[in-house]
Amino acid sequence: LVLCVLVGCSAKRTERAREPLRSGPWRMALDLNGQELPSLFDLDHDSTGYHLLLHNGEEKIAVDDIVLSGDSIHIRMPLFDSEFRGVLAGDSGIAGVWCNYLKGPDYRVPFLASAGESPRFARRSASAAASLGGQWEVHFSPGSEDAYDALGLFRSENELVTGTFGTETGDYRFLEGTMDGDSMLLSCFDGSHAFLFKAALRNDSLIGRYWSGIHWQEPWVAIRNSDFRLRDPDSLTFLKEGHDMVNFTFPTIDGGTVSPTDKAHAGHVQMVQVMGSWCPNCVDETLLLDELYDTYHDKGLEVMAIAFEKHPDPNKAVAALKRFRDELDVKYPIAYAGEASKENNSAQLPFLDHVMSYPTCIFIDKAGKVRRIRTGFYGPGTGEHYVNYKRNLDSFIQQLLAEDPAATAAR
Repeated sequence: LVLCVLVGCSAKRTERAREPLRSGPWRMALDLNGQELPSLFDLDHDSTGYHLLLHNGEEKIAVDDIVLSGDSIHIRMPLFDSEFRGVLAGDSGIAGVWCNYLKGPDYRVPFLASAGESPRFARRSASAAASLGGQWEVHFSPGSEDAYDALGLFRSENELVTGTFGTETGDYRFLEGTMDGDSMLLSCFDGSHAFLFKAALRNDSLIGRYWSGIHWQEPWVAIRNSDFRLRDPDSLTFLKEGHDMVNFTFPTIDGGTVSPTDKAHAGHVQMVQVMGSWCPNCVDETLLLDELYDTYHDKGLEVMAIAFEKHPDPNKAVAALKRFRDELDVKYPIAYAGEASKENNSAQLPFLDHVMSYPTCIFIDKAGKVRRIRTGFYGPGTGEHYVNYKRNLDSFIQQLLAEDPAATAAR
């Protein structure tokens, strides 16, 4: 889940002519300390340079920031601050490292990529694949102090498996993989996430392990349970006692300021998005909020984003936010509120009891009162959950826009 930009430039000429990289399907494998995390992409080139299309289930990530110099290649992901640095092996192989700068200057994961049609995961069993379709009750790190619950939302067709895990702070975006006999294998790479899930099916239960990058892994278990529910995402973050409104003023990335108490916003419905450019779930929510802004801005809807960034350097943070805005064509204002930390969140948003998740969305009615605070976001990778939330959100915005502000203030 995505969704990250690669550098699109034409290749530099060397003294010795070199064959272009092979067009068509490629398979890439990241080495997570001995665990292979596979992903698939298509590569093409034209007069403007090389173009890559990365696949995660239904998600397609276009990467055009690709630079070749001699036998070296740099591929920079679009939204998130990461890139591939590799050495070419003829026209059909690349070996190198993936650098994720948001995790530190020395965070590097080895990778190998090769041209040609190849499955994401090789199947070793010829037996019929078990079906995983439906909803699962999932427990990560069960029995430990790090334990948390999730919804397993899977779609299964023959051996192909797609879907995601939904937690109380968001979803794991677009996962894709296979059933190999009684083993489930899922992966995702989007320039920020590097997720690998493995599990064995035992009597309608899944017993598995989850790897995130090179530094985290944990056990998980799941059972089929269509009735399992997590806590209501509208109940997890709330205003501190004595507050029924929010007030702040932050500088926008374009040199202005933004505040919910601006006179220009009086009598308008407002949505305040607490987010970060480094957050894949924030990408999914931003695309939806921008769609709502297009539809309802002329009818009185205001949307503003308050960004907390992982770059300690404000100049780099603002540059990342501008890249985020330009890549997603965000039309509503984005403000920079400093570094992403619990301490800074509390200092900048003192009216909230806490910020449990990025994104968090605050809904303000025409009278300036907070009507709802939504923690986390379930994006299109959750399928029906996303469709239902999108429909309900649209109805809620229409309801707020139709209200009489005087009557609302008198409540």
